[in-house]
Amino acid sequence: MEQKTSKFGFWSIVLLGINAIVGTGIFLLPNKAYALIGPASLGVLLFDAFLAICIALCFAEVAGFFTRNGGPYLYAKHALGDFWGFEVGVLKWIVVLIAWAVMAVGFATALGAAIPALSGDFMKDVIATIIIVLLTIINIIGVNMTKILNNLITVSKLVPLFAFIVIGLFAINGSNFTPFVPDFVELSDGGVSGSFAAAAILLFFAYTGFEAIAVAAEDMENPKKNLPRAIITVMIIVSVLYMLVLAVCIGIMGDALANDKAPLQTAFGQIMGPWGMYFVLAGTLLSMGGINIAQSFLGPRIATSLAEDGMLPSVLAKRTSWGTPVVACIVTGILSLLLAWSGSFVQLAAISAVSRFTQYLPTCISVIIFRKKWAHKERPYKIPGGIIIPVIAIITSIWMLAQAKTEQLIWGLGGCVIILPLYFLYLNKKQRGLLKETDEL
Repeated sequence: MEQKTSKFGFWSIVLLGINAIVGTGIFLLPNKAYALIGPASLGVLLFDAFLAICIALCFAEVAGFFTRNGGPYLYAKHALGDFWGFEVGVLKWIVVLIAWAVMAVGFATALGAAIPALSGDFMKDVIATIIIVLLTIINIIGVNMTKILNNLITVSKLVPLFAFIVIGLFAINGSNFTPFVPDFVELSDGGVSGSFAAAAILLFFAYTGFEAIAVAAEDMENPKKNLPRAIITVMIIVSVLYMLVLAVCIGIMGDALANDKAPLQTAFGQIMGPWGMYFVLAGTLLSMGGINIAQSFLGPRIATSLAEDGMLPSVLAKRTSWGTPVVACIVTGILSLLLAWSGSFVQLAAISAVSRFTQYLPTCISVIIFRKKWAHKERPYKIPGGIIIPVIAIITSIWMLAQAKTEQLIWGLGGCVIILPLYFLYLNKKQRGLLKETDEL
């Protein structure tokens, strides 16, 4: 009798999506957003939710065509051709490198906020180094904790957040929401529009990660049906959760929120005492630790997959006798560590948010292309309203990129140029017939 392979069902996919999105951003960014634009950061978060949902709907439609792993890489390749498929595929690995650096620095930032002796740039670098080196070693050894960690991460994230919202709603002071746009915003560089744009880029990081759901399509039950539904469900849940968390932070802390390094911990500590602060801290660290572990496993495997497809040097596909991608683990760890040393959590979060658009924009564009190219194909989900939502997602994404700082653009999008020599090597291999062609639908 043939044994069935265990795969993710619909609600397992939803939990996976929540785990991929909810992490360092919502725990550490409310203070920075408030410092930029005050209570109006709620409007910024709503704007980001709208953009993220528009992009997610694009993912939901195109994901219905595919059953293979790959996500944005497959969409770009089939819609825009090999060049953009290559760019998106390799940049996906770079995005994960940046994301791991953000998560490691985020963990160090949260720990330093709770324990002053561990704060400061030097200790941030030390803690981030320990995390990345330790997880790289564990990864090489081949310890598999994915299933256990999935449940642990879910509980560690959602229980503190739900407790924070339910209890915090009764401690909100309505006067903390006025004026909605404080005077310091009017007087700042760029005024309201500049502050709004900066906050939008920063807070958008909190929504990134939903694209990871589409990457693991092969491991899901009926992905053409379940993936679109799961993506939409995840984005609605996360958007409501974020709005409530930020509203409670503002309602409890008011202007003090702007200068607090660990806002959720401080706010819960004000209404529940020291145990409330440590309760949220424990959830924060477990959540961030789990995301670090997830990134440490995901990054090397993306590099190995790309190397096996000829997009990265073949040495990255080398495995140990027990199947661990050892070279990819080491290279991924080193590059993530260098990125972690390069900046603060806020700087890296903004860079990470910018870099994600290398995955998002091609996917939104592919919706419009597939409407004509694959008009005859059955699709489990189709965005209502024609191409209005994809067009809105494309225009808004371009506006967001136009508002980013030059440094953020160079770090976030510079990889597009850096990896060009690798594309010509890939093209040469393909023309010589050295690459294995695969049916990728």
